[in-house]
Amino acid sequence: MRLDRNPQNLPRQSYGSLCRLHPRAAKNRRNLAASAGMFGVIAALVALVVAGNANAQLDGFARCLPEVRTQAIARGVSAETFDRVTAGLVPDQSVLDAMGNQPEFKTPIWDYLASLVDDERIADGRARLTQWSDVFVRAEQQFGVDRHTLVAVWGVESDYGKSLGGRPLVRSLATLSCNGSRQPYFRGEFISTLQIVQSGDIGLESLVGSWAGAFGQTQFMPSTFQRVAIDFDGDGKRDIVGSIPDVIGSTANYLKRAGWRAGEPWGFEVRLPGGFNGRSDRRSKQPLAHWSGLGLKRADGKALEGTSEAGLLMPAGASGPAFLVFRNFDAIYAYNAAESYALAIAHLGDRLRGAGPFANGWPTDDRGLSRAERREVQELLNKRGFDVGPPDGRIGPKTLAAIKEFQAKVGLPQVPRAGGKVLEALRKP
Repeated sequence: MRLDRNPQNLPRQSYGSLCRLHPRAAKNRRNLAASAGMFGVIAALVALVVAGNANAQLDGFARCLPEVRTQAIARGVSAETFDRVTAGLVPDQSVLDAMGNQPEFKTPIWDYLASLVDDERIADGRARLTQWSDVFVRAEQQFGVDRHTLVAVWGVESDYGKSLGGRPLVRSLATLSCNGSRQPYFRGEFISTLQIVQSGDIGLESLVGSWAGAFGQTQFMPSTFQRVAIDFDGDGKRDIVGSIPDVIGSTANYLKRAGWRAGEPWGFEVRLPGGFNGRSDRRSKQPLAHWSGLGLKRADGKALEGTSEAGLLMPAGASGPAFLVFRNFDAIYAYNAAESYALAIAHLGDRLRGAGPFANGWPTDDRGLSRAERREVQELLNKRGFDVGPPDGRIGPKTLAAIKEFQAKVGLPQVPRAGGKVLEALRKP
């Protein structure tokens, strides 16, 4: 390699201009070219290291799969099924990246709920309630879980089947079975996936989902599917991808087995007395008389009475909305162990019943945005010359970078977040 050649095939004018930036360019041109050439050498070495790592990963994967094969056969997966499904399989590095990457900031709960419980999802949910009313009646009768909660799970998990995820489960779970710190767990999920394929319940081509293996219209992990999915349309198969009755019945069965109590609420919003200094702990359940004695009142004005025990949930502290939650909230929480997630489903269910927004506001002066408003943010950014791609309401790195740059231009604090202040500023001429 000649180190005095144009290092990046730049036009002669560009290369010369680069050298002339140095006050003693005439003397140092060879040194600069050599340095640039050395950067090329380093880049080549890095590429070799990356390629070496990739080869090592492939070798490790090839050594790992026979171990998984032995375990799968011991659990009833035929050798033919394993070999057919894994033929030509290679690991997916993007799955490992997704597992290792952490969010750059924690999403405020008012942003989280604003996008999950918006007018679009409420309208779509009501349409599903009408369309599948006979199936919901059967599910309520058989499992005791109300239709509004079932629709809310469906809406939050996949936007009623619109967002199922696009990663092949076999590849994702095989990758995680042979890499990372949770290999035993993911091997179990991988083997459960093979069992689903072997049973014929769902075709291999339909088993796509999240990087971690959740799939279907209400996003079951494969082992969860094996445990609780049911055939609710009577066709002999359990299909939570293509059969809406199976989706509804399987979700109802999950919640019942998680402890759902028929005819009881998940909870309700309450108003706290001035100066309240209690803590948020939904697990520490007390009789309603206890909470009444502390000065808590229902936000809807109804009497705080009954024999059930409830825990206090204050997801944003005492200055935000507060809730007394019962056992049914815990059943929703079991679906995905996050209080914000359970609250989103509970609140969406209430909105589908006809209730309004929370009575108490969130402790912020910069409200969260609905998906329609997030798309508007992206549309307005594009119109101002920021390339954030087609508006889809998903706030990714490109949109966040554009928001930060826009904020700097208009004198707003540079906080990469799609909130009400950014939207109002973008709406101005």
